[in-house]
Formats: sequence, structure tokens, C-alpha cells
Amino acid sequence: MAPRTPLSRQAVLDAAVALADAEGLASVSMRRLGQQLDVVPMALYKHVADKEDLLDGMVDTVLAEIGRPGSTESDAVGAGPTWRNRVRGTALAARAVMRRHPWARRAIETRTHRTAAVLRHMETVTSQLLAGGLTPDLTHHAMHALGNRIWGFSPELFDESTAAPARRRRRSESLDPRDFPGIMAVTTDSRARRPDATSCDEDFEFEFALDLVLDGVERLHRDGWDSGPGRD
Repeated sequence: MAPRTPLSRQAVLDAAVALADAEGLASVSMRRLGQQLDVVPMALYKHVADKEDLLDGMVDTVLAEIGRPGSTESDAVGAGPTWRNRVRGTALAARAVMRRHPWARRAIETRTHRTAAVLRHMETVTSQLLAGGLTPDLTHHAMHALGNRIWGFSPELFDESTAAPARRRRRSESLDPRDFPGIMAVTTDSRARRPDATSCDEDFEFEFALDLVLDGVERLHRDGWDSGPGRD
């Protein structure tokens, strides 16, 4: 249990982040956090309004690590001779932070409003695109295309990590692979290339998708693309 120290909002948020890192986001509750800080749960409400405010603050605390001076990722943010290098570096810096805090992805996806920290990170990427000569129009649509990749993760159709092994096994046993020849062809090729792998290389897939989007945006910029009137 942590020694009793004068509480502050940041101290509460730091303790919540540490608890989520150690035990997962589901473990973070006012009661559990109070135990960690050696205070009654009601004392926390002087610093966070409710659980949603706590989660907002936890996300802000994590996002503050992206490019923080002295951090291992700080050199990547805004580095490189081209806008593409700079945006790519910022996304990879965000990915490194998300790797340290695996719970943060789910927390970010559940947020319903943009805090100042969220807007600052969006501003960083937006400014990197505009400074590279992209029009506001192309920048707008590029940000949509980049989506969650600016936060360091790619959207997935299904999250198998949340399903119990027995449930996943029952699902697979009830399906006939011959009904899905295209998927089987891709799976067979992937297993032949990486026989020791038990899952996809998430870092490779993240960078592949990121480069795919940036290559497309770069081509549109070079071609002078415009979305036309009446778009939003």
C-alpha cells in the first residue's frame, strides 16, 4: 500500500494509471484506488468528479507521455525531413505509449468528448499535415483516414483477446474450413511464412496500415486532389 501523502488530482490519476497497468482497467474502481492510496474512497471525489472524469484524466495522463521531453519516444515526434516522416513518427511514438499501457486503447475508444490533451495531440498531427503543404481539405480527410492510428492502434473487426479460450475453441470446432477457402488460403500462407507465430504481428500490421494510408495521402497531395464543394 502506498504511504499516505497529500493528495492531488495528478497523484490520483498517476495511481489509477499504475493500477490499470498492473491489473487491467477493470480493476480500477474508487474503492480499489482508495486502498492503493490509503484513503477512504470519498476522499478521491475532491479530485475527480466521478468514474468518467477519472477515466478522462487517465487518458490525458497517458497521452501526455507522447513526445514528453526525455521520453524514449520524444525524438520521433515531429522528426524527419517531410510531413510524412513527421506524422509517421508521431503515430509510432503514440504506439509505443499504448504498448506500455495496453488498457488505454479501450479507454480511449469509450471516451465521448475531447479533452484538452486529446485536442493537443490531434492538433500536433493536423499541424504536421498542414505544415507539409497539404490543403485543409485534404488534411481533414486524411485525419479521418488515419483515424485511431494517430493514437497508436488500428481498428480491428473483432477482438478475440476478450473471448475465453474454451469459447473460441467451441466456435472454431463448429465451423468447416472448406466453407471459407479465401480465408484458409491467406491463413495457410501466413502460417507457412511464420510457422512459429501464434497470432498476427500487431506492430507489423500497424505500420503496414499506417504506411498504406500515408502513401495514399501523399499521392493525393502530389496530384492536387480536392474533395469538391459540399463535402464535410
